[in-house]
Amino acid sequence: MKKSIGDFIHNLRTESGLTLTQLGAKLDIDSGALSKIENGKKRLDEKTLPKLAEVFELDLDELKEEYISEQIAYKVFESGCSNKVLNLAEEKIVYIKQQNLTQTKIKFQ
Repeated sequence: MKKSIGDFIHNLRTESGLTLTQLGAKLDIDSGALSKIENGKKRLDEKTLPKLAEVFELDLDELKEEYISEQIAYKVFESGCSNKVLNLAEEKIVYIKQQNLTQTKIKFQ
């Protein structure tokens, strides 16, 4: 998904023929708040992802990946960081995974 989660939700909602009020009720979100999410003025709460996945029969893990990647993108953008930050983060992820793998091996051997 190259668009925002808000745009994605808007497209899903309109393609399904749901109003803001109808989808808001299914997600336990006020229609005004949902409108702001769709327009990028408010961020979606992570707790809403399981309901969103259920309503539109989406893969929850893929939805979480999209959500997390968008949160990271916003953080990098808002901080004024360069793309170097993303490269450094990737290196740290590899390091953290290796550390956790090592600790797991030690615990179970």
